[in-house]
Amino acid sequence: MNAKTRSVYFDIADGQRREVPIANVGGLPIAVIDRTQSAQLMADVALERRGSGQRPLVFTSANGQVLSMCARDAQIRDLFLQADLIHADGMPLVFVSRLFHEQPLPERVATTDLFHDVAQVAQQKNLRVFFLGAAHAVMKAAAARARALYPDLDIVGSEGGYLRRDGDDERIIATINAARPDILWLGMGAPAEQSFAARHRDRLRGVGLIKTSGGLFDFVSGKNPRAPNWLQGAGLEWAYRIYREPRRLAGRYLVTNPHALFLLLTRTERMAPAALRSVQR
Repeated sequence: MNAKTRSVYFDIADGQRREVPIANVGGLPIAVIDRTQSAQLMADVALERRGSGQRPLVFTSANGQVLSMCARDAQIRDLFLQADLIHADGMPLVFVSRLFHEQPLPERVATTDLFHDVAQVAQQKNLRVFFLGAAHAVMKAAAARARALYPDLDIVGSEGGYLRRDGDDERIIATINAARPDILWLGMGAPAEQSFAARHRDRLRGVGLIKTSGGLFDFVSGKNPRAPNWLQGAGLEWAYRIYREPRRLAGRYLVTNPHALFLLLTRTERMAPAALRSVQR
């Protein structure tokens, strides 16, 4: 995706196309779309691509940490720009877009919430899903809990994502292609999952859509709890995560949060009403 893109378009059923406006927030092109629309879009494009033999689309997400990583490392930024859509998985992106855009980001599209929206739609449309990421025990628990929550969800496979031995990538690509999922939920953490998608999307011809998912499976499995809703709404879920895992996360957020704020204030495009009207047309 080009950083200057104003809209992206996706083919859905019966020759129709769906337009998604794009806003430059913190230096990345972010989709102006809500969770409900995102879930429907993911289901529609995945179903449209079933059996087509095309390479999968890649949807990813950005938060403050991602903005900071992309600004510091051009190769990581390029990985994110190779995605077909970038969701706003961080309330600060939404807050800043409200300051600078007449048509702001409608809400945070957190992958941990979006997963449940998509699962409900996937049940209705008989979509097949595959889970890849985290440790084997976590993946087993995540798949079991997802089946309990969504008994009609067709989970065609789940695998641990710590692919360290020679041949692991080849094995998992063969497994996924044999399962032919419409949606591959890929939870290895950034930028490992974006790198995996970029390296292998041309070989995953049985997959309709790859959704990078960060720590999704830790939450689906019940291993990690979500922050209270009021903290999420205030854009402070990162503070709850530090509280839960101070040794692992405190240093990271102390570095990335100030940098992300700087990027949001200096690299968010100020869109005038005339420019926004051209996006909407």
